[in-house]
Amino acid sequence: MGQFSFNKQHQDGAARSGVIHTPRGDIRTPAFMPVGTAATVKAMMPESVRATGADILLGNTYHLMLRPTAERIDRLGGLHKFMNWGGPILTDSGGFQVMSLADLRKLTERGVTFKSHIDGSKHEITPERSMEIQRLLGSDIVMCFDECPALPAGRDRIAESMELSMRWAERSKEAFGDRPGHALFGIQQGGLEQDLRQQSAQALCEIGFDGYAVGGLAVGEGQAAMFGCLDYATDQLPDDKPRYLMGVGKPDDIVGAVARGIDMMDCVLPSRSGRTGQVFTRRGVLNIKNARHMDDPRPLDEDCGCPACRSYSRAYLHHVFRSQEIISSMLLTWHNLQYYQDLMAGMRAAISAGSFTAWQSDFHAARAQGDIDPV
Repeated sequence: MGQFSFNKQHQDGAARSGVIHTPRGDIRTPAFMPVGTAATVKAMMPESVRATGADILLGNTYHLMLRPTAERIDRLGGLHKFMNWGGPILTDSGGFQVMSLADLRKLTERGVTFKSHIDGSKHEITPERSMEIQRLLGSDIVMCFDECPALPAGRDRIAESMELSMRWAERSKEAFGDRPGHALFGIQQGGLEQDLRQQSAQALCEIGFDGYAVGGLAVGEGQAAMFGCLDYATDQLPDDKPRYLMGVGKPDDIVGAVARGIDMMDCVLPSRSGRTGQVFTRRGVLNIKNARHMDDPRPLDEDCGCPACRSYSRAYLHHVFRSQEIISSMLLTWHNLQYYQDLMAGMRAAISAGSFTAWQSDFHAARAQGDIDPV
C-alpha cells in the first residue's frame, strides 16, 4: 500500500494550496469534507457527492460504533465498501460527540463512559478503543481521542482538559501503531489561551503525527474569537503537515480560516441547511421557503452547474420544499455541497495564481450585493 504524504504547492500570504496523497486518492487542499455521520451524506448518493468535487468524506466514530457497530462494518468489508465510497475517509475520534452528551457521560483519566442516545446502553471510549473502532472502520485518516470543553470555560478547566488530551494523544499514537497508508492526526487544544495552545502544539510535535487539527473552536466562541485564535494557532503547528480546523463552518468562516493557513475543514451545515430550505449562493443565503420565491423562474444561482440550478426554478424548489417532497432535500443539499466545493476550488486557483487577497475581496463584495433572505 502507498504512503500518506502532504505536498504544499503554493502559498499566498498565510493561505496554502497543495495535495494530500493517500492510497485511495489525492485530496486537493484547501479541502472541504462533507459529513457522512451515519455512513451517508444525508439526501445524497455517493456518486453525487463525488460529482460536486469532493475528494474526501468524514465519518462519525461515535454514531457508527453505536449503530451498526464498527465490528459489523468490519465484517462487511469496511466503511468504504459499506457506504460505496472509494475515496479517502477521515473519521473523528468520538470525543466531540461524547462531550455534547453532558449529563450522560463520566470522564476519567482512562477515558469516557456514557449512555447511548439511542437506547441508553452503557459504553466506554478510551484512546485505545477509539483507535480500535477507527481501525475496524478502515479510516484513511484517524483522529486522536481528545476531550473538548465547551467555550466559554475557565482557564484552569481548559488547561486541565488540554493536558488530559495530550496524555490521550500519546496513548492514541501508541495504540495506532504502524499502519502504512493510514494517517493519524493529533488535535491541538487550549481554548482561546495562546500559551496553552503553544504547549499543546509542542506536546503533539514531540509525539509526532501525520497531520494536526486545531480543535476546541467553533464551540460557541464566535467568529472574531475563532479568527483571533487562528491568527497564532496555525503558526504553532508544523508547516509541512496538513492543518485541519474541525467543525467549520459557514462560507465566510471557511474563507477566513484558509486565509489563516488552514488546509482542511468539515461541517454538517451544507447538508443540514439543504434539508431546512437554507441555500448558499455567491450573493448570500436564501431561504427557499420564503414567499418571494413562489413565482420566481430564475435558478438559485446562475453561476452554479448543479442539477438544482441547471434544471429547476426557484419557484419549483419553493413548491417542493413547502410540499415536503423528498426531492427538495436532494436538490438543495446537492446545490449547497456544490457551492462549498466551488468555493474551495476558487480558493485553490486563487492561491496558486497569487491572487488570493483579490479573490477574497471579490467574495465579500458579491455577498454584500444582496439577494439574501432573513435567516
